[in-house]
Amino acid sequence: MRVGVISDIHGNFQALESVLKDMEGKKCEKVFCLGDLAMAGPQPRMVIDFVSKQSDWVVIQGNTDKMIAEFTPKLFEDVYASFPVMANALADDVNLIESDKKEFLRHLPPQKELEIEEVKILLVHGSPRRNNEDILPDMPLKVVEEMIAGVDADVIFCGHTHIPCGYQTNSKQTIVNVGSVGRPMHGEPKACYVVADFEDGGFSIEHRFIEYDTVMAAEIMAKRNFDGCLKLAEMITNPTTRHI
Repeated sequence: MRVGVISDIHGNFQALESVLKDMEGKKCEKVFCLGDLAMAGPQPRMVIDFVSKQSDWVVIQGNTDKMIAEFTPKLFEDVYASFPVMANALADDVNLIESDKKEFLRHLPPQKELEIEEVKILLVHGSPRRNNEDILPDMPLKVVEEMIAGVDADVIFCGHTHIPCGYQTNSKQTIVNVGSVGRPMHGEPKACYVVADFEDGGFSIEHRFIEYDTVMAAEIMAKRNFDGCLKLAEMITNPTTRHI
């Protein structure tokens, strides 16, 4: 079975459309979505609406999905202290996104266990320990192994960092950070996702880097009416940092 694994769409419908078109060409039979559907993106409502209607997708909750669904003034203050632009985006998203869409985000599971072709799979957003824990390239393997301690999955798919990478542990477990669809941070403004093939107890993994209409996405982002939206628009065409 061939599966497309996506994460961190962040309201970028142009990127999502291009990724789904590539998945169709690759003949993916299933889609796993690892969360962060909406926050700080050009079209958060459109992305949530689209994803919520995909009854055959497996979708889990990202840390920013939880933030939108459980927003409080204290949360805004905490985020603003470190990342003012993201705090402003969050507050505007909360005002923009309808209650039914917030309920959809609220009830997404934080993790999901599956099995395909005798391969045990765990879907998480950040790490098995926390939805906002980073699994990044070039980390000491011991640190990564500590993050997955107690997990018996053969493959762990994660996102959150917007930077694709992968690890093979001493226990022969595979960890795959699938990167970001909507706000990639791997050096090029291309959407990133994973195609995973499962067969007879084995699997193969391919990161795919997909061009999309970054200019249109940035133009839509720039029209969002909050302080910092222009900086976020620039990050779509010129990705240089994860947080601002």
